[in-house]
Amino acid sequence: MWSAKVIKNKIEHENALASLMALMVKEPTKGTEEADQLELLSVLIDQYESKNFPVDLPDAIDAIKFRMQQQQLKKQDLVEYIGSASKVSEVLNRKRPLSIAMIRRLHKGLGIPASVLIGKSDAEIPDDSGVQYTKFPLKEMFENHYFPEFKGSLAELKECAEELVKPFMNSVTASASPLILCRSSAHQRSGKPMNTMALTAWQVRILQRAQQKPLCTVYKQKTVDLSFMQQLVRFSWSDTGPLLAQEYLAKHGIYLLIEPHLQKTYLDGAALLNHDGAPVIGMTLRHDKLDNFWFTLMHELAHVALHLNEKNPCFFDDLDPNSQVDDMENEADAMAYEALLPKDTWVSSNAYNTHAKSDVLNLAKELSIHPAIVAGRIRYEHKNYKSYRDFMGQNLVRKLFH
Repeated sequence: MWSAKVIKNKIEHENALASLMALMVKEPTKGTEEADQLELLSVLIDQYESKNFPVDLPDAIDAIKFRMQQQQLKKQDLVEYIGSASKVSEVLNRKRPLSIAMIRRLHKGLGIPASVLIGKSDAEIPDDSGVQYTKFPLKEMFENHYFPEFKGSLAELKECAEELVKPFMNSVTASASPLILCRSSAHQRSGKPMNTMALTAWQVRILQRAQQKPLCTVYKQKTVDLSFMQQLVRFSWSDTGPLLAQEYLAKHGIYLLIEPHLQKTYLDGAALLNHDGAPVIGMTLRHDKLDNFWFTLMHELAHVALHLNEKNPCFFDDLDPNSQVDDMENEADAMAYEALLPKDTWVSSNAYNTHAKSDVLNLAKELSIHPAIVAGRIRYEHKNYKSYRDFMGQNLVRKLFH
């Protein structure tokens, strides 16, 4: 007689079936030892067969059509679950896949099992977290290659928003959800309210890129100080200065990544804390000029030196003159200005007094920095952003990173 144990292979399964047949022939009385043995054998055989001989799930579309027949539903009755008459036709004709939103509504409204709608026996419908995925800037995200695996059209983006954005959001390792970070822990500087959803997407994109290509050097705390920043500024003299700065930072375990801004973020740069504690500097080059590049870079490095930590893991900066500033922003500005052009040197220079282009060039040469930095200081202090346009290095930065 077969002894009760978990069935692990084909031979044990055959032996269990033989024992089951022998007991069934005896027709044991309920409550006897043989009856209990028969019940246990049935359970163990069922477990083995369920695992090794799974029954194919019904096709999702066939299941929907069957439920329509059961409840005498017409195509227009599915609009509330699928979205529109055209979408209903496309789904029923297998020309449009079911989205998570559709699956959730069909499961709740028509009682079709999630496993059938998803096509996996152990599948569960993701919880509705309340995040409005369609509020993300899907078109911009698509055009900027946030969803490289998506091959659909722009028209299908909104319907697939949850399927696209949720995995994208989960693609980065973080101590907390980026959406939570943007809402509760982010430090934002801007003259206008920043679009949180767009800002979150941009943040995830920057961290995603950093984590996809880790740096070879581990960042050491307190690496960034005024001397470090002033050393970096000297690369500005070169035509490839921004690239040299990126390489220099990488060798010290600091990421510098260029990623286009998303509309209504008004973003110039950001200082972010990676999951491993390394600083990540993101820049948008919204204003593609050399003076903007170097000031933004120094401003974000000042945040790294002074403020970036687990308590303050992200700083987002719109550096336009009308942006609202607080103590931390004032501190970052001051350190950036000192790194670019030390105050004592600046106020004692001929360029400070004359504003002559020749003096601007001479001071830049003396300090081994790009003239755009000196001219930019004059433009800022006198609020005259139309002067020295030929010194600004317009459209010279973005092309270096392509």
